[in-house]
Amino acid sequence: MYPTLQADPQRAAWIETTAAELARFGEQHRSELDAANRDKQFPRELYRELGKLGYLGPLVPESYGGLSGGVSEYVVISEEVGRHGLVSGQIAAQGQRWLLDWGTEEQKDRWLRGIATGEAVFSESISEKNAGSSFKAMESTATREGGDWLLTGSKTHVNLGADCDVTLFYAIAEEGLTSFLVDMTLPGIRTAVTDPVGLRLIRTADVIFDRVRVPDSALLGPPGAGLKTFLSTFNISRLGNASELIGLGRRSLELGLRYASQRQVGDSMVTGFQGIQWMVADAWTALQAASLARDDAAVTHERGEDIALQTTTAKHLAITAAERASDTAYSLVGGHGLYFDEPYTDIVNDIKVLKVAGGSAEIMRNYIARRVLTDPGHEGLA
Repeated sequence: MYPTLQADPQRAAWIETTAAELARFGEQHRSELDAANRDKQFPRELYRELGKLGYLGPLVPESYGGLSGGVSEYVVISEEVGRHGLVSGQIAAQGQRWLLDWGTEEQKDRWLRGIATGEAVFSESISEKNAGSSFKAMESTATREGGDWLLTGSKTHVNLGADCDVTLFYAIAEEGLTSFLVDMTLPGIRTAVTDPVGLRLIRTADVIFDRVRVPDSALLGPPGAGLKTFLSTFNISRLGNASELIGLGRRSLELGLRYASQRQVGDSMVTGFQGIQWMVADAWTALQAASLARDDAAVTHERGEDIALQTTTAKHLAITAAERASDTAYSLVGGHGLYFDEPYTDIVNDIKVLKVAGGSAEIMRNYIARRVLTDPGHEGLA
């Protein structure tokens, strides 16, 4: 659902081609993807295949192996990934954005091409047991020793933490919050795979740093600039989260409708009942509203304007839409959907994870409220 982005005929043609190619990829590799999801395994070969097709590097210039696209291309790919149950390139896109915004030429040469093509796997080591959305509670430290830094800390909820080649490690230095690009082969790093309910294709891990020595060249941005590096990427990546949520909602609702339109109850099909029709209408409308908000954010970014409010609004609406679509799908299929060999439970669990990723629904609402309440015109209401 790309109600605004498809208004451009050239982009509409690209969207159609991309959606069809990713649909074929999902159909071709459905059994492999489902098995990896059940077994909590990162399907690295399929990930590389997506990279070869160009779908892991939407934001990266062609000179570095990417699509030379922008946020609009990024959100389309993200939505189609959710729609077809593919392995997500969301973490890769965040790494690309960080490198493009803050990376040195040396860092780009070392990592950017590999991340864009799937040859190198990126992760972000940010969250801690007692420090999620608030950096004030972060306990990881970065201390200088000679010309190097020693990094110590325990991270959790790290997607691809046990599968990655490089991670972005956030820690508190004397100058404040600071980020480092760290080669995962360095001594002093341990990982332990955890057991997430959803997004199991990009499984999570705990990542433990014990006095890991890195050179000054590992710094991403200057010391103390960690909050700036974080925000520059997450205002974009929330649109990826929102888009995957929209795609998951579309997938769930479409699968439910296919089944219900063939399922007879008495003299009618399931879809013939007015109560069901109202649920479908509400779910479809919610997905359309979320898509409009997401498209608006992408277009606003293309104009070079601030998109913090738009991305937050898009994710807030996408959470609501995905949950409503999933709930409606269960009503459409009834007992048929209550088994693990059907996709409905995997979809709802993926939605649960994305609801929290990049900021929970409550954080989205808090930010929107602050923007409205602190603006003299109440963000366009006056």
